[in-house]
Amino acid sequence: MPKRNNKRRWIYTTELNPFYSVDEKIQTFTGLRLKFFLVIYNLKDMKFLSFLVKGIRSVTRKTPITECLLVGGTFLLPYAVYSKKELLSKRLLVHAACATRFAPQGSVVSETKSHALYLTIHLDPQASPQECLKSVGQIKKYVDAICPPDSRSEEDEILYGVGFGLEFLQKISPNFQSRGINNYEYRERSGNLGKLPKTGGDIFIHAKCHEYGKLFELTQAIINNLPNGSVIKFEDIYGWVYRNGRDLSGFIDGTENPADPDERAEVAINTKTGGSYAVVQKWVHNMDMIQTTKDHTKEGWIGRTLEDSIELKNKPVTSHVARMIGSADYDAPSKYKIVRQSQPYGTLSGDAGLLFIAYAADTKNFDFMLDRMTGDCEDRKSDDVMRFTKCVTGNYWYFPSVPEFDRLVSGGLWGFWRK
Repeated sequence: MPKRNNKRRWIYTTELNPFYSVDEKIQTFTGLRLKFFLVIYNLKDMKFLSFLVKGIRSVTRKTPITECLLVGGTFLLPYAVYSKKELLSKRLLVHAACATRFAPQGSVVSETKSHALYLTIHLDPQASPQECLKSVGQIKKYVDAICPPDSRSEEDEILYGVGFGLEFLQKISPNFQSRGINNYEYRERSGNLGKLPKTGGDIFIHAKCHEYGKLFELTQAIINNLPNGSVIKFEDIYGWVYRNGRDLSGFIDGTENPADPDERAEVAINTKTGGSYAVVQKWVHNMDMIQTTKDHTKEGWIGRTLEDSIELKNKPVTSHVARMIGSADYDAPSKYKIVRQSQPYGTLSGDAGLLFIAYAADTKNFDFMLDRMTGDCEDRKSDDVMRFTKCVTGNYWYFPSVPEFDRLVSGGLWGFWRK
C-alpha cells in the first residue's frame, strides 16, 4: 500500500504498480496506455471492489467511488465523470475489461492508417531467442527515433504490435499454456479451389502510419539491430489504402468489421491473458481475371454488390459472405467475429493482392472461417473468392498485451511469468 500524502487523492491501476497520487485538478494525462482509471478519496477507507469485472483488482473501502476517468483508443482524451451506477453499466464494464493488464498493443484494435507494414521474420534455429527477443523489444526506441514523442501527431505517428510464432514462444516461455495461452498452431488446408499453405515464422511486426517512409525506416531499424546471422530470411510487405477502403478486386473490404472500439476490443482481446491471436495470409490476385470477369459474376462469388457492398438476398452458399458467416440466409448474424486490419499491396510488374490480417480472442474464430474456405467442414464446399486469388503464405501469431510484452522482454526466458 502506498504512503498517504496531503492531497489524499489516488489513482488506481494494475499496470502502473499500483497506486499513483494525482494533482487536485485532474486533467488530461499523457504518456499512459491505460483506458480506465478509478480516482478514490480517503485512502484509509479503501477495500477491494468485488463488483468489477475479472482481471481488474480495484480497491476502496467504505467510501464510494466519486470519479472515473475513461479513455478511448490509443490516445488519452479529457476525462469524464461517472456515478457509481454508471460505472457498473454494461458499457463501462466493457471499457474496464480492456484496461490495465488487458491493454492491447497499438496495432490490435486501432483503426487502419494510410499505410501498413507487415514484417515476417524467420530466425536461424541456432540463434539465441533471448537476444532476438531483446532486440525486437527495443521497438519503442526505434519508433521514438523515427517519430520523436515531443513532436509527433496523429498524422505521422506509428502504431505497432509484435507477434510471436508458436515455436518461438515455446522457446522463450515453455510453460505458456499453463498461463492461458492456447496451442495456436496453424494448420494447412486444401480444397478443390486451392490450398491455404502453412509457411511459419518466428516474429511478426504489424505497424501503421500515414507515412510510408517511416514504416520503411522502422523495418531497417528492426532488421539491422537483430543479432548478426540470426535471420534466415524476412519479408516486408507494405500495404496501402486503395479507393477509400476497397480491395484490388474493387469490393469494399471489411464491411462486417466491428466499428465500435469497445466491440473491437471485446472481439480481439483474450480475457485470460490480455493478449490477442492473429491470422496473417498473403493473397495474390489474378488481376487479369478480375478485369475480364463480369461484375454480376464477381458479386455472386463475394455475396455483395460491387458498388456499395450491399449483401445479396439470394447469394450462393459458396459465396464468400456465406462461407464466412456460416449461412447463406440474408442478414444472418456471423457465428464468429474477427477484427480485420487487411490492406492491398503489390505492384503491376510483380504480385499484387491483399495482405489479410485479423485479430481475435481465440483461434477458433479463424479455424471456423478457414475450414469453410477450403470445404473442410460438413458441406465440403469451397469459397468462391479463391477463384480469382491465391493464398501463398499463412500463419497464426500471438500478440501479448503491452504489460505481457514488457515483462517478457525485461525478464528473458522466464520473465514472461515471473513478475
